[in-house]
Amino acid sequence: MKFTQPILDQYAGRFSVLKSPLDVPAAQRDPKVVETVSAMLLDIERRGTYALRDYARKLDNWEGDDFEISAADIASSGQRIDASLREAIELGAERTQAFAQRQRAGHVNFEAELAPGLVTGVRYIPVGRVGAYMPAGRFPLTASAFMTVGVAKAAGVPHVVACTPPQPNGKANDAVLYTAHVSHVDRVFLLGGVQALAAMAFGLIDDLPADMLVGAGNAFVAEAKRQLFGRVAIDLLAGPSEVAVLSDESVDPELVAADLLGQAEHGPNSPAALVTTSESHGRAVMAAIERQLPTLSTVEICGPAWRDYGSVTVADSREVAVALMDDLAPEHLEVITSDDAWYHDNLSNYGSVFLGPWSTVAYSDKGMAGTNHTLPTAGGAKHSAGLSVSRYLKPLTYQRISKEATPLLAPATITISASEGMSAHEATAQMRLDRYES
Repeated sequence: MKFTQPILDQYAGRFSVLKSPLDVPAAQRDPKVVETVSAMLLDIERRGTYALRDYARKLDNWEGDDFEISAADIASSGQRIDASLREAIELGAERTQAFAQRQRAGHVNFEAELAPGLVTGVRYIPVGRVGAYMPAGRFPLTASAFMTVGVAKAAGVPHVVACTPPQPNGKANDAVLYTAHVSHVDRVFLLGGVQALAAMAFGLIDDLPADMLVGAGNAFVAEAKRQLFGRVAIDLLAGPSEVAVLSDESVDPELVAADLLGQAEHGPNSPAALVTTSESHGRAVMAAIERQLPTLSTVEICGPAWRDYGSVTVADSREVAVALMDDLAPEHLEVITSDDAWYHDNLSNYGSVFLGPWSTVAYSDKGMAGTNHTLPTAGGAKHSAGLSVSRYLKPLTYQRISKEATPLLAPATITISASEGMSAHEATAQMRLDRYES
């Protein structure tokens, strides 16, 4: 995450930088990844399940006769994990679905008569078929299905399938599988990476192709979604996970440091930014990070992420702090200050905001907060929101026009069509006006 040049110019002299990220471009498309994904998608589209099996054996070390995981195996997955983990997963599913159901209730069909005889309206119709990718690499994203499968079901999507890569033992991760089960998935397939996305998009494993693909993944998965977009809808194109904290001297620097490192743990190129109105607080947070890093089992990930992509900026006022943070437009934003409500009222660009010292991004990451953790990165929050019930719904408009409304619509339509030289448009309105008048 970096500030844009217009913001740097506009607020020059009103902030100072204690730590800058490396001068490297943000995560971008690797030409080799683009080429590889393009070749794989073309091959799978041409050769179908034969190519799917080839890639699964080569890339997933898959061995088997059927990609589908049986309903019995899915249902019994909870019995193969620790009871405390099972209970935590059930709690996350319950909260995520409860929040999504509240969102769904806010999308209300309506009908309005804009003029006598001119009735318009909208109906919210869910997408028909969704394919969800559930990563399970070095850090299995256990809560992923809450956000993709569970929220889709809360939106009313009738058919949701999921793919997840096999573990070294050749089977699915049971925690990920159980999360999909309690999120009401319809079918699950043991497939990873590009081949999983292709299989769902091309309809090679399910009865029909998916209408929409969702879920996080590595650079290859993200590129597959990018190339398949248009053929199917996607949730969003997300880069490395990001966190930004806006805090002041009223806050324990140890807490801020822990939360910055909590998201840096996602990967060695995960940005973590601090914007503060207090230089002493900023320096204290930096010192706390150096103290905490050696205590973490993932120091080899968090350390490079903070070293290369971490930043600390001191603003001379809260107004400047807001302008700087809105320019970063982070995926996750924590606000921990003496006046959180003021900042909440004035901040505009973020994927999701976490207010106060008792909030942490980890609560959402693991599904405990109920909100969706599939969020825009790389400044995308300036124009887009994260995955939610809304993304799975199509607001379909309609109009029902009576004969009596013809004089209210036809003359103006004729005038505009004639000015554009679109005689066929003009004729459709003129015919109706003629019939009305006769």
